[in-house]
Amino acid sequence: MAAIPILAALFIVVPTLLRPEIPNVAVNDDDVISIEYSKQHLQKISFGMTQSIGADTTEVLTISNDGQTTYSLTKNGYSEPDKKYQLSKDEVKRLTALIKETGFMAIPSTNYPVKSDLSQYEKFGLQVTLNGKSVNMQWPDQNSTDAFIPPLMTHVQSSLDDVIAEIIK
Repeated sequence: MAAIPILAALFIVVPTLLRPEIPNVAVNDDDVISIEYSKQHLQKISFGMTQSIGADTTEVLTISNDGQTTYSLTKNGYSEPDKKYQLSKDEVKRLTALIKETGFMAIPSTNYPVKSDLSQYEKFGLQVTLNGKSVNMQWPDQNSTDAFIPPLMTHVQSSLDDVIAEIIK
């Protein structure tokens, strides 16, 4: 009798662990999502006695609910023309599932301090609005901080970097 709950749990957990994609059972057609993802390559600039941090490259990816996507790139202070792209409904649904079903919207806002000895690092920003609720996060790459960055944040970052790679190829 004690084995029955264990077997039932195995039948539920094992397929979930073996499935590489996020299921999208909780994604509704009524869900409204907008995503703005930014990626900056920052460098310390020395002015003799003072220092400043500036971005030599900034990338911004904006995704609306209907899949309309805009990619902007600013390099060395000069903006390149925006690139427009259309994500498929399935891709928008996949991103919505990634945000909605993983608990991403519940990640607490945290300050991630950057190591003081770095002269350059990457910084990421993400603003997600899902069904009227917004979350705004900023974090450096994991090698630039001693703080723990939740793997869910880096997973979402990786998925959005894949969208950028598709746009600029």
